[in-house]
Amino acid sequence: MTVSSLAAPARAEACPDRPGATELRLAAFAAHRRARFPLGPLTLFAGPSGSGKTTALRAYEALARLGGGASLGEVFPDPVACVPERALPDAQRRRGFRIGCTADGPEGPVRLDVAVQAEPELRIVGERLTVGGLTLLETALRDPGRRVVQAAWYTAGSSAVTRGPLPDDRLGTALLPLRVSGRTDGERRVLAAAEQMVVALRAVYACDPSPRRMRAAVPLGAGRLLRGCDNLAEVLWRTRSECGHRYAHLVTAVRAGCAGPVADVLAEPLGDGTVRALLDRGDGVRTHLGLLGDGELRYLALALVLLTGPGVLEVDPAGEVPAALQTLTVLADGLDRGLDVRQAGELVRLAARMCARGHIRLVGAVSDAVRVCEVPGVAVVDLTP
Repeated sequence: MTVSSLAAPARAEACPDRPGATELRLAAFAAHRRARFPLGPLTLFAGPSGSGKTTALRAYEALARLGGGASLGEVFPDPVACVPERALPDAQRRRGFRIGCTADGPEGPVRLDVAVQAEPELRIVGERLTVGGLTLLETALRDPGRRVVQAAWYTAGSSAVTRGPLPDDRLGTALLPLRVSGRTDGERRVLAAAEQMVVALRAVYACDPSPRRMRAAVPLGAGRLLRGCDNLAEVLWRTRSECGHRYAHLVTAVRAGCAGPVADVLAEPLGDGTVRALLDRGDGVRTHLGLLGDGELRYLALALVLLTGPGVLEVDPAGEVPAALQTLTVLADGLDRGLDVRQAGELVRLAARMCARGHIRLVGAVSDAVRVCEVPGVAVVDLTP
């Protein structure tokens, strides 16, 4: 482990108050090798089928779940599928993959890189957390017979580093607050960098609306929107009374993206304890959402996601950090799936307006970059071969 000066690197620009991921690195992950993808407030991966759009979003979600404390087995149920296809095993029959990201925030750019062994056993075999060239945490697998890695974190006290074991199935960065006391300036810097990374990663909502599941009436419950937006009607019932201003914006967005006149978006309770959603056409006619097309339903659900927040979406932000210092990141695979040109344009323009406010970020995948590349504020990562 290399130890250098404690002094923070000089930066010409101000550090952002809200931590957010600014780069995704897939050194060796499925179809990607030595790939570095910049991430802005609104980033869309574009390219034909098989170009790796979904894979990139899957890697981002995996890092987010590890940052939230999930185990490797939970995050990678089929780890061999993450290993590059032509990767050959070493003399011990080991194969794996490597992913990482950079999160910018008050501590400056914090870099995290993780090496995972997929075969013969799933385990983290190396992790590194760095700031400005200074290594704050480094782990390595020393004894394959033990289910731990040897960790060393920056101390800058009576000794340069502190060493100790960490489990090999959890992200060490997420465990540092439980192991580091913060008694020295070096340890406090380690904790600050780890917190910035974890906060940037944890508040992630992966969303892929399923129109088939959104058509039926649903029981009233917690009112948090599920990943597939199955309980759309329930969430509309809840949010209509909680924030009239945002709900008015939702109605405006639906009016722009759905066929026919739209005066309001409603949810009505039925006698059996369920609730269903409707479009009020303004002339006494109400259209049950089950009669809408797939594109209209996906458009409505994604617009709702962009206009709500962590309290409504099924996401687990860092509870110990004020909401004003967190940014929700929406991962939307197939953002334009089933949408026509008009709907895709309206949805991306809505996303650009919401992301410009700073409390939400969007990383999505689209099949056709031509539809969205001219929208101001959109950064397109073109994966076309």
